[in-house]
Amino acid sequence: MPGQVRAQGRALSQGRALSLKARALRYLSQREHSRAELERKLAPHAQPEEDLSSLLDSLALQGWLSDARFAQSLVHRRASRYGIRRITAELDSLGVAEADSHAVLLELRQSEAERAWQTWARRFDGPPESPQEMARQQRFLFQRGYGAEVIRSVLQRAREAAPR
Repeated sequence: MPGQVRAQGRALSQGRALSLKARALRYLSQREHSRAELERKLAPHAQPEEDLSSLLDSLALQGWLSDARFAQSLVHRRASRYGIRRITAELDSLGVAEADSHAVLLELRQSEAERAWQTWARRFDGPPESPQEMARQQRFLFQRGYGAEVIRSVLQRAREAAPR
């Protein structure tokens, strides 16, 4: 693999175009990609005689491309800042099937309240003292993908933890 990366670098520096497979491997070596995302990135570089779908099938069979692994990677990167609703929406927009993300989203759901609390605590010093501040804090958590029940529990916990 390291020799392959050097060869790709030489091809680029000498002005030769990368093959579609080399380009796909370069993308995949940088980070995980969903099948739909990789297809979108490679489509402008595909020649009419190249079959992009069969290349992606081949990469999946060889273990280079996995939507389940991509979902796990994305959740790992986003979980500390965002709620399950936002992460699910991002996975959907990137073309990941529910079957590929279901297991990792179940795990995420179990830690939702604690992650929301940590997100809230990083941003705010204490519980809201006015209706305007309450709306601001609720909006902050809602925009990060946390549900109404989780937001309610976080703000209740903040009121209970506040010194009297």
